[in-house]
Amino acid sequence: MNGQRYHLTLSSAGRPMMQGWWENEEIARGMLPAWVGNWGELPDARVTLVDEESGETLTSWPQTAQPSATLAP
Repeated sequence: MNGQRYHLTLSSAGRPMMQGWWENEEIARGMLPAWVGNWGELPDARVTLVDEESGETLTSWPQTAQPSATLAP
């Protein structure tokens, strides 16, 4: 397994601020709450976990907001 397969990125205001790579997905996922807790208050903070082998985004924070339903009066 590639030791750099799981890539975690912290960005703020659209700019990468910090990156980390792990060979184990469980460990990489376990880092996400720590990164959010430590740096989640940066302006427009976003943390993304990508599987570099498949190119798939596995998870991100914050989650994409779902459009809210508007009720007619």
